[in-house]
Amino acid sequence: MSRKMQLAALVAGLMSFAVPAAADTLNPEVTMSTSRTPGGGISGRLGALMGIEQASLATLSETRLRRLGAPYTGGAGDDVRIMDAAELDDLRRPRGNRQWQCLTEALYFEARGEPIVGQYAVAEVILNRVDSPNYPNTICDVVHQGTGRRFACQFTYTCDGQPEDMTDRAAWHRAGHIARIMMDGAPRDLTGGATHYHADWVSPNWARVYPRTAEYGIHLFYRQQY
Repeated sequence: MSRKMQLAALVAGLMSFAVPAAADTLNPEVTMSTSRTPGGGISGRLGALMGIEQASLATLSETRLRRLGAPYTGGAGDDVRIMDAAELDDLRRPRGNRQWQCLTEALYFEARGEPIVGQYAVAEVILNRVDSPNYPNTICDVVHQGTGRRFACQFTYTCDGQPEDMTDRAAWHRAGHIARIMMDGAPRDLTGGATHYHADWVSPNWARVYPRTAEYGIHLFYRQQY
């Protein structure tokens, strides 16, 4: 771990110590004793905090760790705010590689009818899965995981038998910019690390197990815990 990341982890640890409830969210298997023991004091507390941070960082993939320490690399003049539809429409035509195309397509078919903030949230879920060891490590592989196998696809539009034609140019334009902004390193602070979502008219089994972290439009978001 780089010195920069160690310092960041220490600061995060001190913040979690100041607010005890936050420590429970770091790792459900890691607890910190609050009893007073001989030889404790600030050194003991810092040691405990570093232990919690190290255990939490150990659950992150190597790709995610690299991204945590990487600077934002978006193009000059790009705005990483959650812009409204009119602001997105005013931007130049979005462009990108195959991974960008997969994310744009997923946003178009999964969330184009949602509020703009809901489209950002769906992008977060897909990118969170890319960074998770439980899922493939590219956007396209995450989006198409299970495609072609009955009841196994992760994103319904990839196996519903309908043609995947993006005919709404305005919706494609917005989805493309949201995909570009999120891939370029915009903060993911809308869903609390969510890896799942579903429409509010269905109730999948996992929704009774994973904690709900957010709600935007018709979508409810959840974070996988194991």
